[in-house]
Amino acid sequence: MKAEGFDPDVVTYGILINAHCKAKKYNEAIGLFQEMEAKNMRPSPHIFCMLINGLGSEKRLAEALEFFERFKASGLEAEAPTYNAVVGAYCWSMRMSDAFRVVDKMRKCGIGPNSRTYDIILHHLVKHRRTEQAYSVFQRISSEPGCEPTVSTYEILVRMFCNENRVDMALQVWDQMKTKGVLPRMHMFSTLINSLCHENKLDEACRYFQDMLDMGIRPPTQLFSNLKQALLDDGRKDAVISFGLKIEKLRKTPLAASS
Repeated sequence: MKAEGFDPDVVTYGILINAHCKAKKYNEAIGLFQEMEAKNMRPSPHIFCMLINGLGSEKRLAEALEFFERFKASGLEAEAPTYNAVVGAYCWSMRMSDAFRVVDKMRKCGIGPNSRTYDIILHHLVKHRRTEQAYSVFQRISSEPGCEPTVSTYEILVRMFCNENRVDMALQVWDQMKTKGVLPRMHMFSTLINSLCHENKLDEACRYFQDMLDMGIRPPTQLFSNLKQALLDDGRKDAVISFGLKIEKLRKTPLAASS
């Protein structure tokens, strides 16, 4: 680029740093950042965010925090995505008390937390099978002003409880989601219905499968195959035929055009 007479600007550096971060070439990304500094260019908040996210995910926590300190010293306005990146960096190293300290700081600064902040925390708690702590955080979200759980939040919890063979708790979270008017997605239905089949709760499995069809969601082939086998094993051939006809009708229905 330079050889062709073009001198990269902040946007170009941002694109290059993003590409290096996606390729996990963080040393090269840092080198580009330092090149910007040498030219007295002011990095954007997004550039800081990318580096904090990337270094944090590699458990290079000290370096991630160094870039956060640089961000604060730069005079750029504090914003939620950068603080969320720091929360994530602490979570990757499972320093949860530090992650919550950043959440408190966000609250004091008036920039969050938001649902994304908590989704980051929940993801890491679930990954390390800290089920009770994750559920406690989930309950806290509902009482946080301006921080309603999203469908992604509910999906994390439903999957967590299903994986722990606690489908009763998954159903409780599901009911709370429906009460809030949040609509489930295909993967949530699949997770719940498969778990209900596994526990031989076929009446409930059929009910949620019907809800899925009523919402116009086309079930994955593997999901129907699992439910079909469970129903046939239970002597419910009529239910299999009925669902098969409904699925065929749904498949022939044109998909709604994107608005």
